[in-house]
Amino acid sequence: MVKHSENIIVGVSIGDMNGIGPEVILKTFEDTRMLEICTPVIFANAKIVSFLKKSYNLNAFIQGIDKLDQIVLGKINVLNVWREGVNLENGKLDEEIGKYAIKSFQAATTALKNNQIDVLVTAPINKYNIQAEDYKFAGHTDYLNEQLEGDALMFMIHEDIKVGLITDHVPIAELSKHINSKLIEKKITTINRSLVADFKINKPKIAVLGLNPHSGDNGVIGKEDDEIVKPSLEKIFKSGIQVFGPFSADSFFGSNQYKNYDAVVAMYHDQGLIPFKTLSFGEGVNFTAGLNKVRTSPDHGTGFDIAGKNIANEGSFREAVYSAIDIYKNRIEYNELTNNPLKKASGKV
Repeated sequence: MVKHSENIIVGVSIGDMNGIGPEVILKTFEDTRMLEICTPVIFANAKIVSFLKKSYNLNAFIQGIDKLDQIVLGKINVLNVWREGVNLENGKLDEEIGKYAIKSFQAATTALKNNQIDVLVTAPINKYNIQAEDYKFAGHTDYLNEQLEGDALMFMIHEDIKVGLITDHVPIAELSKHINSKLIEKKITTINRSLVADFKINKPKIAVLGLNPHSGDNGVIGKEDDEIVKPSLEKIFKSGIQVFGPFSADSFFGSNQYKNYDAVVAMYHDQGLIPFKTLSFGEGVNFTAGLNKVRTSPDHGTGFDIAGKNIANEGSFREAVYSAIDIYKNRIEYNELTNNPLKKASGKV
């Protein structure tokens, strides 16, 4: 396989095949314009993907391959990760299907580590049916954090709003045990670095939401904001990162304050994702920042309730592909500029 510099190899994990993942994947790449900017490689089984394509009355041409060195540029490649048939049932929570979702994801991650694909876009999985002896992770992010270099951070991105999380899949009852200065500093530093390298934002401005209602109201509603969050932000600001807050979360988005910042940092999952999805649903993207490789995902779940009905909107998955490609290119440009800035500025090679 001879790769052209502009043809990005996009690895795609199939997700839960009883959900809408395969549908939004195939609808995205049925548009031949997508194949002009990237070459998708779906990690699954060619016969199953062809069957699903027919069930959705799609015209996408499937190129089955057995090895990654057989990738055909400008085509929808399907790598045969397994050979056996699989019984699919739309909308059903099935542990067997969960095992195949993980087979696909792990194979795609290995290819990403080995530079056989450029970026990874993951279709939704169900966190319940993926649990097994060799896979005890809450989702994609924790596994990627173990397999790749760096510190993973859930970063929800959209053209108009970006939201990062200090904690992600942590029960509300345990939040205060996880919030500490070291974690806050690490996450905000990661977000700042990502804004610069991945999104080409010079000197980004970052807003941070308080942990408690009204950011604790001077200690009346919890002491964490005064004792942990505020001192952490002051220290980070002194280090040169433009970070502001903590802001009261209840009015921050409704008053459009978020528009004054390049990113917003939420203390926990729902504090950040509820407003993000409200403002961007259907176009938002889940990006795993902080790692040495690029991974994105749509901002929705498996969609069991509409699986098989051919009504799933592929918009978020398509945006996930676009975002992965853009971030990949931005990182290359950033690395070129920062690794040898004098030669780049003078035009020397």
